[in-house]
Amino acid sequence: MIDRRSALKCLAGAAVFAGQPVLAGEARIDRLIVPAKAQGDISRRIAFISHALLGARYRGYTLVGGPHSAEKFVVLDDAFDCVTFCETVLAAAIAGEPGAFDATLKTIRYHDGIVNWYERNHYFFEWSEHNIENQVCRAIDMDGAVQIEKTVYWHKALGHRHFDMKVIPCAVFMDNRQLLKDGDIVGFVTQRPNLDYFHIGFVMFDNDGYLLLRHAARSRGHVIDERMNRFVDVNGVRYVTLLRPQERTLV
Repeated sequence: MIDRRSALKCLAGAAVFAGQPVLAGEARIDRLIVPAKAQGDISRRIAFISHALLGARYRGYTLVGGPHSAEKFVVLDDAFDCVTFCETVLAAAIAGEPGAFDATLKTIRYHDGIVNWYERNHYFFEWSEHNIENQVCRAIDMDGAVQIEKTVYWHKALGHRHFDMKVIPCAVFMDNRQLLKDGDIVGFVTQRPNLDYFHIGFVMFDNDGYLLLRHAARSRGHVIDERMNRFVDVNGVRYVTLLRPQERTLV
């Protein structure tokens, strides 16, 4: 008898051995990793890499796999949704060298780095929890944060999941921008009853000190910088959560 996680590792290994295709597009990312190292700390590396990807196309549903089909590790460098944009930039900023990028991205995207649909961080709440556990990020707290509860069932095959979430009211977030820095990851909590978040992106500041959201915007069709106050107003944001990427070697 073997436990479920061991079985998943066997399945993942079997998939690689069987030659299942990896959809790769790493050349552009590879060219950014090395010069990013010269930028300094992880905040500056994220700013450098994400800036280079401004204008990249928005593309949803890029990941391949399902509860009844094989998961395939996907790497794209020219088209992203909001989550794949953030995790691609974060992995490139952490990796330090092109050869470490794939393993780093797997660790960020999948629980314990296991390439399997059931181990993919489908909900951003779990993405956050797992990437805090593995020390990729730490949570940013603010005075005025509150607890809310969410029961999610967007992915039917995963069943109902109950999340106790510590969230920051939008007004508190906007009033405490001095606590933020380039590269912080902001998650926007949805008001939908069956989902946890509706969008994520990077915090950035422009040369005049304005707070920006750098994100893969479906409404605009590409990766953009947008004034944070405009985004939260247009979308009626009530709560956010914040993560700060950490210096970390994952391979």
